[in-house]
Amino acid sequence: MAQDREHGLEQAMGRMLQIGVTVAALVVLAGGILYLLQSGGSKPDYGHFVSASPAVTTVSGIVSGAMHMDARGVIGFGILLLIATPICRVIFGVVGFAMLRDRLYTAISAAVLIILLYSFVARR
Repeated sequence: MAQDREHGLEQAMGRMLQIGVTVAALVVLAGGILYLLQSGGSKPDYGHFVSASPAVTTVSGIVSGAMHMDARGVIGFGILLLIATPICRVIFGVVGFAMLRDRLYTAISAAVLIILLYSFVARR
């Protein structure tokens, strides 16, 4: 009985990763197509360096750009989804292992989650 539940948890985690990566890839693809439609005719100027605007370097800027169907915002949102996929898997693992009452894997998953969250919050 416990093996069936563990197998179900593994299947659900695998499915979550598959869906997350597929959705992220489709969003990036849609953003790429939108980018070609919005600025496909313009020629890049490689003679001058222009840094990226905050609209594509901050989470709020990316989400706002994606909501306004800005191509770079949509591509950035797809990349954010790709980054969020394994984080959601770890959260799902913590909850799933806790429900299975597997203390060792719950603790390991929680430690991984803490390290992941710390890496996003801590800035140098």
